[in-house]
Amino acid sequence: MEHRKSIPSMVKDPKLIEKRRDQIIEAAVELFISKGFHKTTTREISRASGFSIGTLYEYIESKEDVLYLVCDAIHEGVEKGLKEVLVNGVSGAVMLKAAIKGFLHVMDEMQDRVLLIYQEIKSLPKEAMKYVLAKEEEITSFFEEILRRGREDGSLKIDEKYIKLMAHNIVVLGEMWTFRRWSLHKHYTLEEYMEMQTSLILRELTEE
Repeated sequence: MEHRKSIPSMVKDPKLIEKRRDQIIEAAVELFISKGFHKTTTREISRASGFSIGTLYEYIESKEDVLYLVCDAIHEGVEKGLKEVLVNGVSGAVMLKAAIKGFLHVMDEMQDRVLLIYQEIKSLPKEAMKYVLAKEEEITSFFEEILRRGREDGSLKIDEKYIKLMAHNIVVLGEMWTFRRWSLHKHYTLEEYMEMQTSLILRELTEE
């Protein structure tokens, strides 16, 4: 697992750093979505955050640091939404259905932010990019864990060899709601999309 990048701060209070960086993230997300990473200036980020450019540089060193914090925060939000559906005492098949539903709701709620990661990740330095991509792998491994549980309890029929592939497939189907929204949102509600995709996946994993 890639380690989270340490972003130096001139401020020593961890709680204040977290508070100010949250402000920076929220301001930067809106600017990056509306203008793009390269057209957004650090001065605009500081103004939208509610403090001076000098104060901004007390918490980050560069605009790339801000993008990194944004990507990390988005992944944290996705992971939090997924972990909320993990419960004990149910079969892998039941858990998978709940996880797909939860994942699609998160994709719908965070669609602009998810799209932002894929559009702007190339602007990150190499090591930071590796960490962000590793976070994507973590989300996929969440589905791998559920698929293995279903395989072990007999509720899902899948060869161990194809667990990783199916997990990636589920994640891509979820992200498609974001990437193809320009077309899909015209024809289907989130619930309709969810029902169809869940049905396709479970049919593949439960039928003989």
